[in-house]
Order: sequence, then C-alpha cells, then structure tokens
Amino acid sequence: MTTHVHLTQITEAAALCRKALETVQRHIIGKEAMLEAILATLAADGHLLLEDVPGVAKTRAAKTFAAVLGLEFHRIQFVPDLLPADITGSLVFDTKQGTFSFRKGPLFTSFLLADEINRGTPKTQAALLEAMQERQISVDGKTCALERPFLVIATQNPIEFEGTYPLPEAQLDRFMARLGMGYPSAEAEADLLLLNARREEENALPSPVMSREEFLRVQDAVEQVHVDDDLRDYMVRLVRATREDRRIRLGASPRGTLALFRLSRARALLKGREFVLPDDVKAVATPALAHRLVPVPELWAERITGEELVRSLLDAIPVPHAARD
Repeated sequence: MTTHVHLTQITEAAALCRKALETVQRHIIGKEAMLEAILATLAADGHLLLEDVPGVAKTRAAKTFAAVLGLEFHRIQFVPDLLPADITGSLVFDTKQGTFSFRKGPLFTSFLLADEINRGTPKTQAALLEAMQERQISVDGKTCALERPFLVIATQNPIEFEGTYPLPEAQLDRFMARLGMGYPSAEAEADLLLLNARREEENALPSPVMSREEFLRVQDAVEQVHVDDDLRDYMVRLVRATREDRRIRLGASPRGTLALFRLSRARALLKGREFVLPDDVKAVATPALAHRLVPVPELWAERITGEELVRSLLDAIPVPHAARD
C-alpha cells in the first residue's frame, strides 16, 4: 500500500514538473537541458549558483521559474554598500506605541534572486548564506525562522573581478549546484528574435502551473525516489575520489555527497521514474561537485577546471553492473 502511495505521489509530481518545464521553455529558448537542471535543483530543495556572462537570461530564468511554480519572489541587487539589515530586515521604533517592531527584509520570501552576489561585501554575503544554510536569520540577537520553501538562485559574472568579493570555498559549498546558461545556438537565437517580435509585452511572465502547496508536494515526492545500495556506493566512491586525486587540493565535502544524492533523485523524478539510474548520477555530478573542488596551483596555469576534473573521474570510476535498466 505504501509503495502504491509513493508511486502515485511521484507520478503526479513528475506530471507537474513536465508542465512547468514546458511552460518555462516557451519563455527561455534553446536551453532545455539547463532548465531541467535548474528545476531539478529546486525540486531537491537546493540553492543554485548561476555563473555566466551578462545577457544570457540568468535573471529571466529565475523570475520565470518563480512565476511558474507559484512562489513569492523577491530580488536583491547586491552592491558594495548593501548592508545585512537591508536583506534581513531590522527593528523599527514605533513612536506612537513606544515599542520596537521587526520590519521584515526581502529574505522573507519563498524564492529569492541574489543578483551579482559577488558584488556584496563578505558581511552581507554571510547574512544571506546563514539564511541559506540554517533557514533562519539573526537580527539583534533574535532568531527568525524562514518558512518552506526557501530557495535562492544567486548569479555572478565570472569574467569581471573589479569591485567584487569572490565567494570563498566554504560559502560556495552552500550551493547545491552551479550552472552556466551559455550562449544560445544560432537557431535558438533566431527563434528568440521571433519571440521578441511577437510578444506584446517583452517582460510578461507566465501564469503559475502549480501552487506553493503543490510544489512542496513535489519536493516531498523527491524523497520517495528509490536509490539502490550499489548506486549509493558509486556516489560515495566518486566523491571520495575528489579527495584522493593528486590534481585536487581540496575535494568535495560530505555536503557534496548529499547534493549528488538529492539531485540524482530529483532528476529521476523529472524523468518520470521512481528509481535512480547511473545516468542520473552522471548527469548531475558536474553541477553538484565541480564548484566544490580546488585544483592544485599548477592546474590553474593550465586552465583545467573543476568541470574537467569531475568528467575525468566519471570516466575513470566504473559504473555498478547491478544498476537497474
């Protein structure tokens, strides 16, 4: 009986996710695989770092997903003079009542876009990252819990460094995944021009395809996706290999293992399956692990990235033979 309930829950969640993806893909052209990866991260209850050059629809993607998933949306533009209280909120004195009341900041939302996060100071970044990790904020010694869902998509430009404060490795580790949107293909870019020409309102957002409560059920359904023991062992071997490889000065933490596990389950659900396949693990390994790796200094000169290191480990570590078909 329990298995039937779980399967029904997964089937219904997968149908909602398919509808959401189809809607988003009508607004973000030529990025099907990337949009699926974004939705998988959100369904897995994870935060996402979108790292790419300006103008490739990072902000647009965040706004569109928030609209489609029926979630309250706030945007914070990070700048050097942004203070922690500007995002968390602060105590305000009421002269009539003679008391202090708490005025909530933009962190009190379901879906937060932290635009150009590396332009904020480390102190303000830390306030956001506490909320991401602990799902709470601290103001004047008092703690305020954040309601589920609380999802953060942060963006940054990897090319421009002037006036920025790069996120240290310990803070990068708080993001379940890191993705880059990339430039569209020539065909997709041509379609983008047609879409723009036909649209009455360029910045129009789609209507929700699910409610906040339905999205929470999607997140709960991800927890019901089955992972075989041999695939769990495969994930552990992959992550441990990042710590033992001589090319890597700092490997992925146990948080990286959990990210790989949760993203694999979310991808399986998006594909309409109640179990994880090796292909799911391979598909999410790079966004889940690459940003957690610090190559040895010699590799920086050779421009070898964390993405390349993860791909080489995927090629080297054998896939379990007992995995399901």
